[in-house]
Amino acid sequence: MPAPKTNRTDNSRLDPHIRALKAQGVNVTPDASAHHLHNGIDTPLPPPDLHGSYTNQRPLPTEGIRDRRAFIIGSGIAGLSAAFFLIRDGHMPAGNIVFLEEQSIEGGSLDGAGNPEEGYIVRGGREMEMTYQNFWDVFSEIPALELPEPFTVLDEYRIVNDADKNWSKARLLEQQGRIKDFSTMGLTRLQQLEVVKLLLARKEELDDVTVEEWFSEGFLESNFYTFWRTMFAFQNWHSVLEMKLYMHRFLHLMDGLNDMTSLVFPKYNQFDSFVRPLMHWLKEQGVRIEYDTVVEDLEIHTENGRRTVTGIQCRTGSGDKTIRVGKQDLVFATTGSMTEDTAYGDDDTAPVLEDREEPGSGSGWQLWKNLAAQSDVFGRPDKFCGNIPQSTWESVTLTCKPSPLMDKLRELSVNDPYSGFTATGGIVTFTDSAWLMSFTCNRQPHFPDQPDDVIVLWVYALLIDKPGDCVKKPMPECTGREVVTELCYHLGLIDQVDEVLAATKARIALMPYITAQFMPRAKGDRPAVVPEGCTNLALMGQFVETHNDVVFTLESSVRTARIGVYSLLDIPKQVPDIYPGQYDIRRLLRATRTLNNDEPFLGEGLLRWLLGGSYFQHILPLGPNEKTLDVDRPGALEHQLQAIRGLIENNHTVEDARGWLQDVVAKIRGRL
Repeated sequence: MPAPKTNRTDNSRLDPHIRALKAQGVNVTPDASAHHLHNGIDTPLPPPDLHGSYTNQRPLPTEGIRDRRAFIIGSGIAGLSAAFFLIRDGHMPAGNIVFLEEQSIEGGSLDGAGNPEEGYIVRGGREMEMTYQNFWDVFSEIPALELPEPFTVLDEYRIVNDADKNWSKARLLEQQGRIKDFSTMGLTRLQQLEVVKLLLARKEELDDVTVEEWFSEGFLESNFYTFWRTMFAFQNWHSVLEMKLYMHRFLHLMDGLNDMTSLVFPKYNQFDSFVRPLMHWLKEQGVRIEYDTVVEDLEIHTENGRRTVTGIQCRTGSGDKTIRVGKQDLVFATTGSMTEDTAYGDDDTAPVLEDREEPGSGSGWQLWKNLAAQSDVFGRPDKFCGNIPQSTWESVTLTCKPSPLMDKLRELSVNDPYSGFTATGGIVTFTDSAWLMSFTCNRQPHFPDQPDDVIVLWVYALLIDKPGDCVKKPMPECTGREVVTELCYHLGLIDQVDEVLAATKARIALMPYITAQFMPRAKGDRPAVVPEGCTNLALMGQFVETHNDVVFTLESSVRTARIGVYSLLDIPKQVPDIYPGQYDIRRLLRATRTLNNDEPFLGEGLLRWLLGGSYFQHILPLGPNEKTLDVDRPGALEHQLQAIRGLIENNHTVEDARGWLQDVVAKIRGRL
């Protein structure tokens, strides 16, 4: 897409409005949770979380943009998106944009490589859904991977997912491959109150609080937490603040948490699905990329509280160099890395992490540490990379020819894995696995060059430091063949393991910082996208602060890039806040019923009595096998009254709830 023409005569009839907009100023990162929604003369801009065509306007170019340059450190999805927004919304000539990439290929953590002979490998994947406003905005304009112009990546994505709904028929397994009941969340009334308490808590109250400090032991053993921790890779010692943000961000998907119906997946792995088409488009526009270039530090001139990058210190194959940066030039840096310092293994070799003098010694972490040494405004990287045992897990990619493993996979998949349609529909977790092992089979082929008789599986585990149930070793000490053996044991295939091993290639990735972004944190540990005082520097990725968004998603990476571009160029356009599903009464009622194990919640009978047969009847959640006409059925209110009486008779639950409510009241009084 060529840069649009920017010529405009001085007597343009829009000049008065353009001047008024500049004088008004625009907060590019509005916070929907910080204001009461209303319409008035003080609200000229759309609500912070309004999504849709009205918020997709093209802004006018910043004065002097054609003479400015942009240096983007890292070509992961955040860096690639920064270049996209610089071109589309910033009107910067593509030839003025340069990537500095330490690897020999772009993509960062969105990788995908290999071949059928040596085996394919993907270190990880990202679950995706429909309300990634910033992400889908980018890919609604990037040409499709396989369809001809004018079709886009989003068009292609919709064709695949609209024709092939994602769902899982075997989300949980136990006892060597038996499907375990996963129809409900398995939460008691008191455990449901623990969730409500977290949703009501203020973010400021959760600094450095862990999941296990907030929730009871019973909650941590529930179906709900098993779904949650294995889907998002949460550990008990991770930040409960991040768990709270996830609950708000994805509350509208709560009723699809157990069977994965809330998710959408690409046709191929995420490198081929997203990185390839986006990088191809950027290069066609004229963006340049310098591979094998490690950025070690930024030279920053500080005066009167203003910080301006003046140089980028690099290490390349031809020696060290410093790139001079003008005060009008822009620098975008991805700080930290989830996949840095990955150790690899294969069928016969276990991965070995390098011995290092200090944690976080890879280039992404070192750049952040060097920045943090200059000022506190750049955050505290050691909070995230300083405890490798608590931020590590391992994934294994299996390249499989026909074998008993593929026969078992057919039993657990919603469609034949060779059909090209949804297979397992997301991860399948062995609840009685000492490693808490999960595996998934996405749509096949997972790679464009994959042969018809090959299936690619992805395996990972959270509790990797414990001996396996069959292979009595911690997972990182195991070879690929041993990991496959453990998988076969939990699938009830241990007697056929030799046949499976002969038809399977394993490639291992042991990642020391893969959940570093979830480590307990407090205010100030993560820097702002544009740290205080910075005039030409923006930070991107999973380790920067945003108002309400979560980490470990493609959307959050794209959001940080967009904030950086709009902020540094003073673009009068808002980056929309997260999807407002948490404020939708329909979603709240549906989530409440889901958390209550799909049973009528307290007060539901009264709502049905009031709304049944009315225009607003559709906001009420339907129960299992219930139809719309059943909403106003006789006896619903009486059923609810009986439930309330039963709750009152459970003195223990009432006393616990009363104690919690008294604590809330005390906190409110303390603020008066």
